[in-house]
Amino acid sequence: MSKDKVIVGMSGGVDSSVAAALLKEEGYEVIGVTMKIWDGGTISKKGAHHACYGPGEEEDIKDAQKVAQILGIPFYIFDLKQEYKTFVLDYFSHEYLSGRTPNPCIRCNQRVKFGAMVKKIYDSGIKFDYFATGHYTRGEYDKVRNRYLLKKARDSRKDQTYFLYSLSQEQLRYSLFPLGNYTKEEVRTIAHSLGFNINNKPESQNFIAGGYSSFFKSSAQPGPILNKQGEILGKHRGIPFYTIGQRRGLGISARETLYVIAIDPKRNAITVGTKEDVFGDELIASKLNWISMKKLKKPIKVKAKIRYHHNEAEVEVIPLDKEKIYVKFREPQIAITPGQAIVFYDGDIVVGGGVIEKWI
Repeated sequence: MSKDKVIVGMSGGVDSSVAAALLKEEGYEVIGVTMKIWDGGTISKKGAHHACYGPGEEEDIKDAQKVAQILGIPFYIFDLKQEYKTFVLDYFSHEYLSGRTPNPCIRCNQRVKFGAMVKKIYDSGIKFDYFATGHYTRGEYDKVRNRYLLKKARDSRKDQTYFLYSLSQEQLRYSLFPLGNYTKEEVRTIAHSLGFNINNKPESQNFIAGGYSSFFKSSAQPGPILNKQGEILGKHRGIPFYTIGQRRGLGISARETLYVIAIDPKRNAITVGTKEDVFGDELIASKLNWISMKKLKKPIKVKAKIRYHHNEAEVEVIPLDKEKIYVKFREPQIAITPGQAIVFYDGDIVVGGGVIEKWI
């Protein structure tokens, strides 16, 4: 009998490398692939090896190639610079310049890694049954629901379901997540035992090497910083450099600590207030994707995260129409940020999620 063939997206990091090794050990026919996304543009080399996009890409690809050689698996490189620009960079820029704070990792997973790259691999003539990554999450098929589910990883500190909530049923159908039942420490130990020499390689801390300054240097325009009464307190350096809840780098002095509470792209203005002004318990979300159900027909009570490092909070979710939902938190939450994702959980099952449109 022929073995199932699995494509593994390899970044040159420890997680995807061990994912490939585990799948080979399980008997799959493994093929490693990686994507070129950096266009070679001028970006600060500071932090290059700790970012997805930047001059550190060449070394990351070499690391992935070395791992593939050690494992004895085929390895291919696919050029997705244009797709990455269209789906991630342009989106990222548009959102920030529109006064929102996007999550490029979520966008990249949905549209590039599990989307454009999988299609490009298929179009190249490489046949495969599954696509795997080094994400810390678990996937399974639920016969009762007749749905492919996304579930939290065993290692709660590394769980990455927040970044994958937007995957479709078709994408989940052909996806494998080998690290779902492993801890980070176990993964590093496996990498060391296999001689990968990357078990202590730093993880990406951002998606653009050198930070956002170089990315927005030509498009960000200074404007006023206002208080709630509309009085000018100072000048900001461009709305892409600010987000709801931000208190550092405002460049203004006051008797009490001030926080960004609103961003107005039409006026190119930032409004600041006190800490209590940053709290809210209601929001509207759109661009919805449901995983554990086909659609939301009636109000449900679940838990939600409004950013990756946010503690889950109890909420009631009420459908407004096919495109939007109203979310009411049991307790006020700090810095509900338009553009960020809100992801809903029922225990360790991802119910679904959407993009925060506004907070109330």
